[in-house]
Amino acid sequence: MVLLALTGYLAVQYLTGSAAPRCRVVSDKGEKRSYEFSPEQAVNAATISAVGTTRDLPERAVTIALATALQESALRNIDHGDRDSIGLFQQRPSQGWGTTKQIMDPTYSASAFYEHLVKVPDYQELPLTVAAQRVQRSGFPDAYAKHEPDAALLAAALTGRSAATLTCQGRPATTPNGGPDAVRAALVRDFGRDVLQTTGAEGGTGQSAEPSPAPRKPAANAVTVPVPHKPAASGTPAEQGWELAHWAVANSSALHISRVSFAGREWSRGGFAGQWRTTGDAGAATSASEVRIVTGE
Repeated sequence: MVLLALTGYLAVQYLTGSAAPRCRVVSDKGEKRSYEFSPEQAVNAATISAVGTTRDLPERAVTIALATALQESALRNIDHGDRDSIGLFQQRPSQGWGTTKQIMDPTYSASAFYEHLVKVPDYQELPLTVAAQRVQRSGFPDAYAKHEPDAALLAAALTGRSAATLTCQGRPATTPNGGPDAVRAALVRDFGRDVLQTTGAEGGTGQSAEPSPAPRKPAANAVTVPVPHKPAASGTPAEQGWELAHWAVANSSALHISRVSFAGREWSRGGFAGQWRTTGDAGAATSASEVRIVTGE
C-alpha cells in the first residue's frame, strides 16, 4: 500500500507539475553536461542574456556576465553583501555603479556590467576570469573561472544558439503576476521597448512587422512574438527565435506561462515540462517565424 501511495503521489506530481519548481539546461553536443537552477535564478539569467543580446553583444559577453553573476550572487538579486555591495553583480553605490534602487533592478545592473565590459580591450580574447576581474576588481580575481562551464551552457541556451535545451518544471509562482499583459511588460523590461514594434499580442495590443501567412484564432491568454528578421551579432533569426522561446520558459513560473511553441517544437508545463516535443505542426514555416506564449492554462 505504501508503494501504491508513493506511485500515485509521483504520478500526480508528474502530471500536474506540482513538484518544487526547477529549471534545467543541457548541452546540445551529445555530452552529458547539464546545470539545474531555480526559477528565480532562471529569470535573472534570462534578463542578463537578453540585455546583452539587445545591446548586440556576442555570446562570449553573455557567458562572462553570467559567470560573474554566478560567483557574485548565485544569480540572486540580493540586497546585501560585502560593505555596500548589492544586486546580481554585487555592485556598490559608493563606487559609482548607481543608486541602490538602480542596482537592485536586474536590467539596470546587467546593462552597467556590459557598459564596463565592452571597455575592456580585447575582452573576448581574454580568459573569462581575467575579463570579469577587469570589470569587478574583486578580492578573489580567480573565482570566476569555476563558473565558466555552467555559464557557457546557460549562454548557449539563452542566446538561442543551442535549441530546445532549457526546460522548467513545477507549479507557477503564487504571485498574481501572470497573464499576457505581464508577459508583454516583462518583454519590454528585458528586451527594451523596440520589442513591441515586432510583437503581435493575440487578445491585446501590439502589431506584427509582417502579417502571418496563417493567422491563428485570437486567444485572450496568448502572446505571439514574431521573430526579428534582421542581421545581429547576437544571432541568426532562428537563434533569436530560440532566445525568445527559452526566455519564456525561464519566466514560466513567474509569469504563469503554460506553453511555449517555436519552430515545430513545444514545451508545456506539467507532464512534459522536462522536454521540448515535436508538434508536427503543418504550418512549419509559420511556427518558425513566431514564438507563441500561452499563459494560465
